[in-house]
Amino acid sequence: MASQLDMFSNERPRIIALETTRKARPSSSHLSEEDMLHALEATGRYRVLRKLEPRQVADLCRPGFPLTAVIVDTETTGLDHRQHEIIEIGLVAFSFNEQGDVGDVFGVYSGLQQPMNPIPPEITQLTGITDEMVAGQVLDIGAVRAIVEPADLVIAHNAAFDRPFCEALNDIFARKAWACSVAEIDWSSRGYEGTKLGYLIGQSGYFHDGHRAVDDCFALLEVLAGERIGAERSAFAELYDASQLSRVRLFAENSPFDLKDHLKARGYRWADGSDGRPKSWWIEIAEAGLDEELHFLRSEIYGWPDADPPIQRLTAFDRFRIRK
Repeated sequence: MASQLDMFSNERPRIIALETTRKARPSSSHLSEEDMLHALEATGRYRVLRKLEPRQVADLCRPGFPLTAVIVDTETTGLDHRQHEIIEIGLVAFSFNEQGDVGDVFGVYSGLQQPMNPIPPEITQLTGITDEMVAGQVLDIGAVRAIVEPADLVIAHNAAFDRPFCEALNDIFARKAWACSVAEIDWSSRGYEGTKLGYLIGQSGYFHDGHRAVDDCFALLEVLAGERIGAERSAFAELYDASQLSRVRLFAENSPFDLKDHLKARGYRWADGSDGRPKSWWIEIAEAGLDEELHFLRSEIYGWPDADPPIQRLTAFDRFRIRK
């Protein structure tokens, strides 16, 4: 209370000093937006986020970017592609080259679709999509196919979720190579504190109005293509390289129950057999690490040098697909 009274006792001199300071400083009307931004950041007390503006769609792509990719985002009525449906899809197509440099956006699609059943309240709360918004809406599959057909790569921020839903929507997605911007980029080494898209956008210096699936596609593109202090290459270049590599899944089938914690600690996950995988603990690794992982299983899990656990080799055409 005393400090508050002291503050008011000196009110007039403080006001005068403030007015004097204001007169000595240049009027803010004379500062450009960029100058104001730098002035705030230079204090070290502010971190300014810029509004993320979607890239313009090019009428003609620049030469030198012969490859094409499509970023896809879906909103659905639930988590299981076998019983839930897509209610919104967003697609952004762009060109790139072998070095992972991003060229131009040349195709965009955004659409809603009315599901067979009412949208659950928790989904509306999560996505903002209501039954009224999707009433009578049908996705333009022809437009979707036209964007996806020429793509060399389809990208999703959690491809293990989006790919099964997209394949259930149309078979064009089943014939494409897929990449996952959650699983195939080492975000922590790039200085990010999480992998959720909202974290990545904010820590890249942006904010965006993520009301539509296509907005998230544009946002992800900026995070992937943007420069990062300390990183020699873009996140997209890392993702593209990862998509070119073969991966291996090992299934620790019939492993002793009392060693399950040992497997979990090494990164193995449980498959209950419902998605076509063997009912067992499993791990996915780079093919270069196969011999080391087999040695671990044979020496520390099975105790038998000739143990031959099931192995599944995967490329970008196979990864993130739910096996039937």
